[in-house]
Order: sequence, then structure tokens, then C-alpha cells
Amino acid sequence: MWKIKHIFDGDYGCEGRLPGQLPKVSVTLTDEKGNERYVSAEDAWLTEQGLDVGDYWPCELEKRRGYTNEHTDFWHKKVQ
Repeated sequence: MWKIKHIFDGDYGCEGRLPGQLPKVSVTLTDEKGNERYVSAEDAWLTEQGLDVGDYWPCELEKRRGYTNEHTDFWHKKVQ
């Protein structure tokens, strides 16, 4: 199971967001083996799901929709 370790507000640089683009945050997830995984998700979606630091990531979304859907983008990094 993946647990939310950190939520970082998105940095859009000097260009800012595109018109209509919703704000995103970067989420660091950790599992019981110490592996880390990084997720980019719409801030409003996290709020709607009631997710915050210390909560478990809803992995059932991945099983139903795969690694990318309209709210989140997933990628992995294993801790050395």
C-alpha cells in the first residue's frame, strides 16, 4: 500500500498555467519497503477525495483506469 508522504504545490514557472488548466500538485508516496513513487494530481481532485499527508493512496484507481487518467499522472522511482 502506498502512503502519502508529502504534497508539493505545483510550480508553473514564468509561463504560468495554460488557460483552463487546473492547478496540479506533486505527491510523494512511500510503501512499507521504503520505495518512493511520485504522483502528479489535480489539487481539486485530492481535495474531493479527502486525501492528505499520512493517508493511503487509493490504488483502486490504478487498477480500474491504468497509470494515467484525467486526474492523475503516475511515475515510479525506487529508493536506492
